[in-house]
Formats: sequence, structure tokens, C-alpha cells
Amino acid sequence: MTLSSSTGALPERRPHLLSLWTDLTDRQTWRTGLYLLLSLPMSAAVTSVLVAGLLSGALSLPLLVGFIILPLTLLALLWLNAAQRGLAGLLGLHFGPPVQTPKGGPLDWIRFQVRQPALWRGAVFQLVALPLSLLSWAVMGAALGLTLGAFVGAIWPLLGLTLTLGQQVVTLSLLAQLALGIAGLGGLVMSAALVGLLGRVWAALAGALLRPEDPLTQAQRAVQALGQAAGQVALGENLHATLQRITEQAWSGSSALGVRLEGPGGSKAAAGPSGAVPESLPLVTAPQVQALAGPGEGPVLASLPVRVAGLPWGTLHATFPALQPPDSGALTLLSGMANHAGTAVHAAQLAERAAGRAEEEARARLARELHDSVAQALYGISLGAKTARATLDTHPEQARASLDYTIGLAEGGVSEMKALLFSLRPDALAEGGLLAALEQQAHVLRTRHELSVQTHWNEEPPLSPAAQTAAYRIALEALHNVVKHAHAQHVRIELAQAGRQLQMTVQDDGRGFDQRSVSGGTLGQRSMRERAAEVGGRLEVRSAPGQGTVVQLWLELESEPSSPPSARSSALHSSAAQEVSQ
Repeated sequence: MTLSSSTGALPERRPHLLSLWTDLTDRQTWRTGLYLLLSLPMSAAVTSVLVAGLLSGALSLPLLVGFIILPLTLLALLWLNAAQRGLAGLLGLHFGPPVQTPKGGPLDWIRFQVRQPALWRGAVFQLVALPLSLLSWAVMGAALGLTLGAFVGAIWPLLGLTLTLGQQVVTLSLLAQLALGIAGLGGLVMSAALVGLLGRVWAALAGALLRPEDPLTQAQRAVQALGQAAGQVALGENLHATLQRITEQAWSGSSALGVRLEGPGGSKAAAGPSGAVPESLPLVTAPQVQALAGPGEGPVLASLPVRVAGLPWGTLHATFPALQPPDSGALTLLSGMANHAGTAVHAAQLAERAAGRAEEEARARLARELHDSVAQALYGISLGAKTARATLDTHPEQARASLDYTIGLAEGGVSEMKALLFSLRPDALAEGGLLAALEQQAHVLRTRHELSVQTHWNEEPPLSPAAQTAAYRIALEALHNVVKHAHAQHVRIELAQAGRQLQMTVQDDGRGFDQRSVSGGTLGQRSMRERAAEVGGRLEVRSAPGQGTVVQLWLELESEPSSPPSARSSALHSSAAQEVSQ
């Protein structure tokens, strides 16, 4: 990964007079000073609690009371580690969520916590914190004491007070007072620099020992976040929801302060506290890591480009604490999330184009059907009517024959139009499952085509979405043939489970056909067999002239009941949309 700087680290901060004065007025300096002020009492209290708990627990083990005190001390250590992480927020540190504790009894909880490296790293921090806080207090006390002494020496004579050493009165000249005042200001500035230096030492120590996860767990969390984002891309219906979920996964997986996804027209998604990522950030075409305010003075911004089909589309921005710039693992995770966002946008674009093409192909198919069937029938009706009118007076028998021919064409045109209307039915498969969709088609046959339809089934069969779609499409093709070719009066649709197989039967009492005349099967039969083979099923068609037709399909059932129709509606709708033009 190429970054704006060679290693992705921030430039070293070079102290100069202006930056030292800036340290004195910086809010972070005062926050760090507050942390140093609280570090000693906090460390003393923590050490007292832990030492008292461990000693009392160890000494009372023979009385069995220690078996209660020691787990309580362990629990106290967990709480104290969490308190130290919260206090480290004054240093500008940000930690990820703690490791989730598995369910179980008290002994399972104790075993799990004892095995966590974060617990013992936190214990080491608590042990080191007390001497380091004493050292910090000593250094800051000396610096502030000298600074205060210089200021007192500068303003003492101005208050009309005198300083007596033994029998001698010490008198300071104006020049000496001015020098002491300058020394006091210098001491104040240097004290602010010392606060920043000590803050960096504490931040490095806390960042190394108080993190709730080890590198392996962090890597696992990052992989999990990437996997969830990939699943969201694969299953997401709404692009905005998918991008929002990817952004949230980038935030939770990288321990960033906040993450924002910018695209054409502005922000597309955001995660983290409001204002964590500035508004109106520029789009980038290459990965960049930079400090927002200045080296070491503000949050660190990582920007990863989002590309769609190889072309720039947007940018994934993430901010990190100044003392915790993103490492290579966080940048790799953010780069993966940016790639997932680009994939989601590209998939949405392809789906939109596919939907447009499917609609165009459906219209073209309808136009061909109308031209090949209904339009030809109407043209024949027109010719037959004109012939009948021309021969009505001179050749009545010929006119009658022409009218019979015209009536036959009209009836055929009506059948063709019914078949076309049948193919344009609303798709209930994605809404209510296979049985509801077949019942809807049975209702269409009864109401529109005046057929007697019998249905036989019990409960929704446990089929995979692909097998369910195949069964539905095969049933549609069989019923379409009944309407268009069979001239049947009765139709039977049956679903029955035999062991681990589903048997679907569509039978009519129409005129049938001679299977020997179509050795390879009709185009519709070949299409049904291909659909069955794609999902591991088997199709059989039996027919004879005057004896109707039987279409039977066998499909393997899933080992577990399939999810409710609402949960599968996206996959089924996608499969159906791809086949609209077939």
C-alpha cells in the first residue's frame, strides 16, 4: 500500500519557541496535566486494592474465604483496567471494545478471564503506574516549584514586601525582577513541554498494556469485520444500507475515532460520534495518512480511495487519535472496506442495468409473441371476413366456409392472448413461497381460463431457493402449455414428499401429443429438463394423443427446513428477475 509518507507514520515534531508556546495554550496539554494530576491518587488506590485483595485472599485460603476474595480481586482488576482505559481518554487514546465473555458459570468465567493476555497486561500497567506517577509528580513538582519561585521573586518587591536573610534585607533590582519574570515564563513554557513529554510516555505505556485485545484477536476482529462486510455486499438489497453497514464495520474493526464514506454528491455513510470526521473532505485517488491540525497536534486522517470498475468513485475517511496513528493492520482493513464499498456500488449499477435489459428483453419477447400469434390471427380474420363479404351473395357456401375459418382464427387468437396474459402474471413466489405462488396460478386458471383445477399439498416443502425457483418455473411452463396447446378442461397440481424427495405433478386431460413425433422433446420440455438438471432434479413427461399430459418433477429436499419466504425473498426475486426474458 502506498501512503502519502513513506511509512505511514507521522513526521517527527521539532520543538521551537512558537510550538512550545502553543503547547501552553493547547487544550490537550491541560487534559494531559489533569491525567498526571489524577495518576498518583488513582495508582495509589489501585495498588492498595490489589495488594489488600491478594494478601487477604492468599492468607484466608485455609479458611476457604480466600476462594471468594480472590475472584473478587480478579473482578476488581478488570474494573480497574477498564477505569484506566477510560482515564487514558484524557491522553487522546481510543481503545476498541473488550473481548466478549462466553456464556457459562462462574468457574468458566474465571478460567476465561485468567487466559486473557489483556488481564495480565493491565496488571503490569497497574504495577508500573505507581512508580511512574511518583516520578511524574516529582518532575512536575520540581518544574512548577522553580517556576513559581521565579514568579514570586519577580512580583515580591512590587507588593511592598521585603525578604530578610538573617539580619540582612535582600533587595532586588528592576533588572533582576525582569530576569526572574522571564525565567518564570520560560519555566511555565518548559513545564508545558514536560507535560507533553510525560503524556507521550504514559500514552505509549497505556497503548501497549491497556489494549483489550492482543494482535491475534485484533486480526480476527478485522477478518470478521471484512467477512460481515462481504456478506452485506452479497445480500444487501438497498445500496445505502449496504454502504452504511460497511462503514460501521470499518469503524468497529479498525478502532478509529470515526469513519465517513464520501461519494459523488457528498457523504454516503458515517459511523462513530458526530463530528469525529470533518465535513467536506476532498476525494483522493491514492491512500493518504496525514495530521489534520499539524504533526502531533490533532487527529490523524487516513483516506482510502473507493473505485468502481477501476474508476475513482469516492473516498473512505477515518480519523485516529494523534498518539495512536493507524498501523498497517488498520490501513489494510480500511483498504478492504473501501474495496467492498466499490464492489457494492458496482453490483448495484450492474443490477440496475440488468433490470433495464430484462425489461427490454421482456418487451421484445412480448412483441415477438404478439407478432407471431395474435397479429397473424387478426390478419387472417381480416382476410376471412373480406372473403366472406365478397362471396356472401354469389357463393353462400364459400362464404360460410370463410366465416368458419374466421371463427377458428378468432378462437385461436383468444387462446394466444390468454397465454400471453398468463405469462405476465404477478410473481408471488418471493412473497409467500412455492405453495402460495402455485395457488395463485391455479386461481388464474380458474378465473381467466375457466379451467377446473385441483390442488393437492400439505405444507411448504423445505427446498433451497434455487430448487424452489426451478420448481415454480417448471410448473409455470407446464401450465402455460396447458393453456396454449392442450385444450384441457381439468388440471391437477400435486406436491408430495417421498422420503427426502419432493414429487411435483402437473396433469391435464387435454388432447395430448405423440411423443415419438418429437424425439428430443419440444423447446419447452428441453427448457424444463435443463432447469431440473441445474438443481440436481429429474423431470419426466408422459403424453399420448387424446390422453392428456403428465409432467412430473423430482427434487431433493434440504436437511433442515428452509428459512421463511420473507427471508429468502431477495434471492428468489433475483433468480426470477434473471429469467424474465426466458
